[in-house]
Amino acid sequence: MSVFLHGTVAEIEQITARMRRIRITGADLRDLPWTPGMHIRLRVGDLRSPRSWLRGLLRTYSIWDYSTTGRLDLCILDHPSAGPGAQWSRRVRVGDPAALTPPDGRLVVREDAGYHLFAGDETATVAFGAMLRALPPSAIVHGAISVEGPGDRLPLDHAERLTWRCRPADRAGPADPVDPADLVDPADLVDMVRSLELPGTPGVAYLAGEARSCQAVRLHLIRERGWPRRAVVVKPFWTPGRRGMD
Repeated sequence: MSVFLHGTVAEIEQITARMRRIRITGADLRDLPWTPGMHIRLRVGDLRSPRSWLRGLLRTYSIWDYSTTGRLDLCILDHPSAGPGAQWSRRVRVGDPAALTPPDGRLVVREDAGYHLFAGDETATVAFGAMLRALPPSAIVHGAISVEGPGDRLPLDHAERLTWRCRPADRAGPADPVDPADLVDPADLVDMVRSLELPGTPGVAYLAGEARSCQAVRLHLIRERGWPRRAVVVKPFWTPGRRGMD
């Protein structure tokens, strides 16, 4: 029996300057067990192509939104050093078939948290968006999100409690053939989190995005703020030189 769920691309929307929202629909996608923050594995390669097997057939993407009627939305970031997933998002068209695995993952909201801290980069905002929508209006939220530019800001709930900062663009010379994402300095996100006025007692932190930044923020919370390790949930999505961490 196939491990894949099958659907059809129903909508494509440019939701930020570098991110496309791709809606997949189909009977296979009805009534899936899903908790906001979970991800799927999307087949982005051609089973008949040796090149696809070498580069990897699957890529992991957080679910932006889901309906039990059989509708699932992904938001895929494009970037200069586009890998198989970003290339798939460029060429896919409405009506194309899509194959993906069922929702999975532990980057989900902990309902017993006194308050919630979200920290990451633009690759984390898809999961964060679903998680923030799942929180009640009365939830206490703090957030620090680093992005390449203003055009990378996804529309997120509890926006008034989120701090956004654009990364410096001058870390490489103008002629350097470098993907701007590779210029991420883990200290940037740590500085953002350090500047937040958090309550005196720990809440639950959700750290996602570039691996080194996640680890640096985790160490800050544990060593400088005295948070217990169990209160910090980490989901690295990428690191320079290695896009997919799954």
